[in-house]
Amino acid sequence: MKKGFNLSDWALNHRSFVWFLMIVSLVAGAFSYVSMGREEDPSFAIKTMVVSAALPGATAEQTVTQVTDRIEKKLQELDNLKNTRSVTYPGQTVVYIDLTDNSRGDVVSDSWLKIRNMMSDLRSEMPDEFAGFYFNDDFGDVFGSIYAFTSDGFSPRELEERVEEVRSAILQLDAAGKVELVGVREPVVHIEFSSARLAALGLDQQTVMNTLAAQNAIVPSGFIHTGAEQILVRVSGQFSSADDLAYAPLRAGQTFFTLADVAEISSGYQDPPDALFRFNGEEGIALTIGMREGENILDFGEELHALMDRIAEELPVGIEMHRVADQPHVVEHSINHFVRALVEAVVIVLAVSFISLGVRAGLVVSLSIPLVLAITFVILDAMDITLQRISLGALIIALGLLVDDAMIAIETMISRLELGESLAKAASYAWTSIAFPMLTGTLVTVAGFIPIGLNASQAGEYTRSLFYVIAISLVISWVVAVLFAPVLGSTFLPKKMKHEKHEPGRIRRGFHVVLRAAMRFKWITILLTMATFAVSVVGLGLVEQQFFPTSDRNEILVDVTLRQNGDFQATDAEIKVFETWLAQQEEAQFFSTYVGRGAPRFLLTLDAPTATPNIGQIVIMTADNASRDALRAKIQEFDKTRASAEYFAKYLELGPPVGKPVQYRVSGPDYEVLRDHARDLATAISVDDRLTSIALDWNEPARVVRVVLDQARLRQLGLTQQDVAKALYSLFEGSSVTELRSGTKLISVLARGVEADRTTLEALENLQLGNSNGTPIPLSAFARLEFGTEQPVIHQRDRVPTITVKAAIVSDDQPDTVVADLVPVIEAFRASLPAAYSVELGGSVESSAESQAPIVAVVPIMVLIMLTLVMVQMQSFRLMFVVLAVAPLGLIGVVAALLPAGAPLGFVAILGVLALIGILIRNSVILFQEVKDLLDRGRTRWEAVFEASDSRARPILLTAAAASLALIPISRQVFWGPMAFAMMGGIIAGTLITLLFAPALYCAVFGVRRPRPGDGA
Repeated sequence: MKKGFNLSDWALNHRSFVWFLMIVSLVAGAFSYVSMGREEDPSFAIKTMVVSAALPGATAEQTVTQVTDRIEKKLQELDNLKNTRSVTYPGQTVVYIDLTDNSRGDVVSDSWLKIRNMMSDLRSEMPDEFAGFYFNDDFGDVFGSIYAFTSDGFSPRELEERVEEVRSAILQLDAAGKVELVGVREPVVHIEFSSARLAALGLDQQTVMNTLAAQNAIVPSGFIHTGAEQILVRVSGQFSSADDLAYAPLRAGQTFFTLADVAEISSGYQDPPDALFRFNGEEGIALTIGMREGENILDFGEELHALMDRIAEELPVGIEMHRVADQPHVVEHSINHFVRALVEAVVIVLAVSFISLGVRAGLVVSLSIPLVLAITFVILDAMDITLQRISLGALIIALGLLVDDAMIAIETMISRLELGESLAKAASYAWTSIAFPMLTGTLVTVAGFIPIGLNASQAGEYTRSLFYVIAISLVISWVVAVLFAPVLGSTFLPKKMKHEKHEPGRIRRGFHVVLRAAMRFKWITILLTMATFAVSVVGLGLVEQQFFPTSDRNEILVDVTLRQNGDFQATDAEIKVFETWLAQQEEAQFFSTYVGRGAPRFLLTLDAPTATPNIGQIVIMTADNASRDALRAKIQEFDKTRASAEYFAKYLELGPPVGKPVQYRVSGPDYEVLRDHARDLATAISVDDRLTSIALDWNEPARVVRVVLDQARLRQLGLTQQDVAKALYSLFEGSSVTELRSGTKLISVLARGVEADRTTLEALENLQLGNSNGTPIPLSAFARLEFGTEQPVIHQRDRVPTITVKAAIVSDDQPDTVVADLVPVIEAFRASLPAAYSVELGGSVESSAESQAPIVAVVPIMVLIMLTLVMVQMQSFRLMFVVLAVAPLGLIGVVAALLPAGAPLGFVAILGVLALIGILIRNSVILFQEVKDLLDRGRTRWEAVFEASDSRARPILLTAAAASLALIPISRQVFWGPMAFAMMGGIIAGTLITLLFAPALYCAVFGVRRPRPGDGA
């Protein structure tokens, strides 16, 4: 090796070029840092597609049988299908298709196309009444900026036109993505017929509607060809307003009249609407704004803010604009917060370097930090990795590790200078002595993060940039240590350093005593360490488990849910009561309300509920976390006063969304039996006082009135079942007659019954229909009414009816703890279920298990790579055993840190624990490589182990100090805190294990004994 190529020596012989590379790296790194995208959280693919379908007039059970089941059965042919989840209502179904976690990139896009083709093939198998499919493969689109527009003195239509103008202006921005309007009231002209009046005049409503549609139709009238030119022929008579409709002439026999004589015509809006939006209780329109993928959200935010400020100045008096969600501002605040933490970590590492190494050597180590970071930024920018919560946190974690190689290289250089070697020879010595052990140690450390890089779960995708950042920065740190550090050292270190043989200080002498004792009483050392490890394994059971923590953002989300057959007006009225109460709470700065749907996905980790008339969602902004927590407690008390609805207040989530954390899925074939079992389960778990807001995602049946027709009597009267159904639908819901054309807007004209007829059961009982002869016929002449119940909604999972029992936690306990305590209850419930029924765990515990399973699958690859690297370096099975034996013992420090801090062992903390394995093995590799080198120089094994441990103590302690202290800035954060505590504890304990247990184990494995008196050491 010494006679071969020496990279450090080459760098010293090409100093100008190396200085050029350093300058270019710094400049390129600065440009890359500025140009890198900014996000609050890393993006991850939501591998879910939504297929909606309709079978008008069918019950929920008929829709399941005829539509939902066919769709889900067809989807089972999809190779990468994870599961299907369906929600079926009368006449409508919504099927969620979840792909397997290992579906990435083009595979996902190809799957969406394949699903469309599958549904196209399935179309021919559907009933004749089937109304078609609707696809949504943009389920994960994020609208990071939301503006509310409210008005005073403007109609909803006028407000919509003004907001549409704003939308068009925003779409002119280069970085703008999807821009949509929420809460738009669709204009409708209502023709309200009185069934009694029509019957009295002997009129058939359908004939009237057909006459109006024929008059309003756009039909060609031809051309007159004169020979010299062609003249267009146009026929007038199309309707342009509600007044035109009111005066439309009609005829019944010899009687002529207008539409206004038999119906009330009014211009209004869709009633009930599909959804409503309000800001601070005032109805308006929400403008939701997305950004194109790959753009810089901070730059886009500046452009958008400038545009919206200008638009606000131009709005007419009476229209106000309010900023509801501002992700660019949130990202800027989050990035600045992390950059501050990064600067603090850099200062800590620099302080460790200067204090431990001195000014000149500390300066060299300090200069390696910006070089490593700069080159890392260049590579990350090329890989399209953005600056966000994960990547910036990874940089802070990496800071304490990346200075290790530079510290070792400079310390080695100083030691050679003290021996009297020249600067050039001392600077190049690191390559021949420790470069490759350092490389092995670096690669082993990187290997410890492999489970993060290869984790195929959604949570793994969320945290994947952690692996890339640390792997890139650590490899670059090795390059900097062997290429740039020698040049920096030869520039800033003195040409000669006087070697002064100092007597060991008090601390070092104390370490010598402890080290010799550990080596001499090796079996006691090993037994004590193993006993401590066993205690830590037991203590690990006392550490709370966690998936991802809740966000520390100031928003509160309130899910409002009424009974499943709840009417839109009832939902709206209930939410208005809450808005009135909320407006009086001082903690609420402002709030936005969504009725009949959930809030737009203004954050990628937001869980979007299925839009139905009986749900709503309120997003409340508070001043700080204290106000947020206080308001949530108040909402929980308010919920207890409202028996007609559930108000579930929750915080935003970090990581993949889960909703209520404790969930159990009960599945089985019979709806009624299934419902009873689900209720029994809800009762069983309600005995746990820590659980609150226990609810079933579908529960009570809905009332139904069945019109039982006498088919023989129908034939006698000249009517059909379809005639009756159409008449009833027109009466209660409204039938489309035609459309008015207002610019690009099409305004539906709906015929329906008057309000008194369509809102009471009496109207159904007194309904009269006209046959083809115009004869009025009462409904009672050919039908009777029966009252009963049916399913308002049916949930299925993989084609099996499934009810999910969901619960929130009112205490500070983690979901894993609560679920573990409920195991006996669930097992007893499971044993009581019939053979065709089952119960499965869901919620955050299931998501955590699904996310950890890929980690477990990848651990063998990580272990194999580590074994290979260690064996390549050590070339000895016994040495490899000693090196690897250190790795799991870091758990001692992990448990010792987490328990006193009360920090949970979450998904991210588990990744940190795995990474500890690589860090500890790295130190052991370098320690025992030095033992080998000392043996080659003629030392006895006892001397080699003692001297290597003594000489490596200082750099190991320094790097441990740098790595652990650098984590302090992120230990205060909700997301990174548990991982920081786990790694700090593991690094500190691992340092002691490396310096004491590892030498003792080496002595035991190799049979090393203490020399007799007079033999030295």
